[in-house]
Amino acid sequence: MDLVRLGLGIRALRRRRGWRQRDLAAAAGVSQALISLIERGHGDRVSVQVLIAVAAALDGRIIVQLRWRAGDLDRLLDADHALVSAVFVGRLQTDGWETRVEVTYASSRSTGSIDILAWHPETRSLLVIEIKTEISSAEATLRKMDEKLRLAAGVARERFGWVAASVSNLLVIEDTPTNRRRVGASHALFGSALPMDGRAVRRWLSRPAGAIAGRLFLSPSNRGSAIQKRGGRQRVRRTAGPGERPDVSVARDEFQDADDPELHGRTILVG
Repeated sequence: MDLVRLGLGIRALRRRRGWRQRDLAAAAGVSQALISLIERGHGDRVSVQVLIAVAAALDGRIIVQLRWRAGDLDRLLDADHALVSAVFVGRLQTDGWETRVEVTYASSRSTGSIDILAWHPETRSLLVIEIKTEISSAEATLRKMDEKLRLAAGVARERFGWVAASVSNLLVIEDTPTNRRRVGASHALFGSALPMDGRAVRRWLSRPAGAIAGRLFLSPSNRGSAIQKRGGRQRVRRTAGPGERPDVSVARDEFQDADDPELHGRTILVG
């Protein structure tokens, strides 16, 4: 963040309104001394919350971005999303589904892409799947899912010739403690919009009948790498030398039910 530019911007917006520093301080609920610090380029001496409040009082926004190695962070995050998607696509294909990933759409009011669009030929069931490696806003997630659900039947028919008898909606969430906590905090919201979960979803995937709206936690493990990806800590396992016993890796069951205490935290041993 360019703090000098930030300070100059705050000052310009304040003067545009005809405000004194004390007027802006009153509107933001902070002291005049803090406004002076910010405008002189010392924003690093106040909290981010103060910066947000000051900008909001001027109808502005503070946007903080994390950048790493000229875009490598985006590729790293995309890799997590791709891993979860690939594991789930494999499960769907085992159950007889045809799949398409990153299916783009455009309407008069919105554009985007469906993470996975799945088709069950035997029952003519269409499944719209949203993959989330991190739950940040329940409302935004569900709003975008509803948009994709409304457009999916037309996209499937026009792009792939799939004429659906039913259209279902499924949110697949990477199984991490943070995601479980956030889903739990919005349990009423998720439960109302996506009532089916866990084992019920898995049963439906194997024998789809009618339309559903559901959610499923998925904990993929990247067994092709030395690093196992799972909710919680990641450990690098040392390769055993001659005559040594190999390390035993522990991974969660791939498809866990967030509301099933018997399955929560269940482990399987992989030699």
